Amino acid sequence: MTKTIKIDNCNIGDGFKPYIIAEMSANHNQNINTALAIIEKAKAMGADAVKIQTYTPDTLTIASDLPDFKINDGLWAGQTLYDLYQSAYTPWEWHEALFDKARKVGITLFSSPFDKTAIDLLEDLNTPAYKIASFEAIDLPLIKYAAATKKPLIISTGMANIEEITEAVEIAQENGCQQLALLHCVSGYPAPAGDYNLQTICDMAGRFNLVTGISDHTLDNTTAITSVALGSAIIEKHFTLDRNGGGPDDSFSMEPNDLLALCRDTKTAWSALGEVNYDRKPSEKSNLKFRRSLYFVKNISAGEIISENHIKSIRPGYGLQPKHIEKIIGKKVIRNVVRGTATTWDLIE
Repeated sequence: MTKTIKIDNCNIGDGFKPYIIAEMSANHNQNINTALAIIEKAKAMGADAVKIQTYTPDTLTIASDLPDFKINDGLWAGQTLYDLYQSAYTPWEWHEALFDKARKVGITLFSSPFDKTAIDLLEDLNTPAYKIASFEAIDLPLIKYAAATKKPLIISTGMANIEEITEAVEIAQENGCQQLALLHCVSGYPAPAGDYNLQTICDMAGRFNLVTGISDHTLDNTTAITSVALGSAIIEKHFTLDRNGGGPDDSFSMEPNDLLALCRDTKTAWSALGEVNYDRKPSEKSNLKFRRSLYFVKNISAGEIISENHIKSIRPGYGLQPKHIEKIIGKKVIRNVVRGTATTWDLIE
């Protein structure tokens, strides 16, 4: 497998700036105009892609009040699974309008499918890629079905152990996926930065030899930006127009200014990584004159022997380097030299 993939003609991976995905999730709050505005704002803030989620309550769970189907703690405590997904899902009849909007504003849109019927819908809409959510990383039949489309596939690994990740990678590759990426993820909402163990990104990239990134559920951008230094080629974060909007995911999502900063700062971090390079940098060249060098600090006459009192290592840097001081002491000057003259070999016998 290659360490680069391509989505909508955008190269992702080694040698390319981080690919930023703004995850809409439930942040449209059941208003299509909000969903359209999120797409437009994500483009304006510099994101490369917007991701939606394609499911209905009935493709994820069943309507039941039995204990197994009730959420007892965390952000969504007190709800049944069905009620949560009913409030969070992106209506399927919106999908065509959302894809059209993305094309109009010039940003990539793709989705996380949660069952085969979702993939069928997304194929009809010619989605450029698929994202398998962390909770579905163990749904090997779903991954197999998505892989068979031959579209680029991104798999989030939250909650998955190494054996489960390996199974997901193998089933994707065995069923035709030639462009596969993994996202290191912690499926807490929000997730504390201390849980992220970002060095896992390096291990994951080496172990699977795949494009690797992060799905970041922390509340600020520090974790995502730091991950760039460890090789993240893809960064996904939830995005909303208003963190106080009251939706299921709003409270742990980025607002527009956060996304703008993420796009800017991850690009800066990636640019700073560069390559192994000990050469003098362009920004340094004008400062060479402020290095230390050897200067005559006393007047000295032609034919006189140079002593330690005659020269000194000082700034600026127009003279010979300080390492030559022992070669100079004890030599004669060939003409009169005034205090403040830079040492040069043509002054010395």
